[in-house]
Amino acid sequence: MVVKTELEKLGLQTISVELGEVELENTISEDQKKQILNHLRILGFDLIDDKKSKTIEKIKTLIIDLVHRKNNELKTNLSDYLAENLNQDYNSLSNLFSEVENTTIEKYFISQKIEKVKELIIYNELSLSEIADILNYSNVAHLSNQFKKVTGFTPTYFKQLKDKKRIQIENL
Repeated sequence: MVVKTELEKLGLQTISVELGEVELENTISEDQKKQILNHLRILGFDLIDDKKSKTIEKIKTLIIDLVHRKNNELKTNLSDYLAENLNQDYNSLSNLFSEVENTTIEKYFISQKIEKVKELIIYNELSLSEIADILNYSNVAHLSNQFKKVTGFTPTYFKQLKDKKRIQIENL
């Protein structure tokens, strides 16, 4: 909504504004592109113009959307999901991602899942078993092992750290 509003302030008509992607009704000049860039940077956004960067951002957007918004409702494996959604061979996507990001798509996917696990632990509404189920872990042990590999803590210890930081209202 913020991006759409800024573009409208600049007098540009949008066809669609999605996460990480904008489609405008008309072609824009280099001056308009610079003006858009200046307005968006003030808000913490940036323009991605080259093909490699666009592809990387699309991969990240698909993974973030999958993990954080669709609760990891993956019907196939990740490689097929990305290849199908981006209409490209997974090996070329994987090589490009690794080359530019210095990590693999799989590690990026795992790090996003662990961030989601942290968020759900902090909310304290679900058990580890429920979290493992939501994020398609085969079991709690698999989730715990992956969590410890990425964070250095067990999920239980992470939860205790969070609880220690919270001060009860009567102790304020």
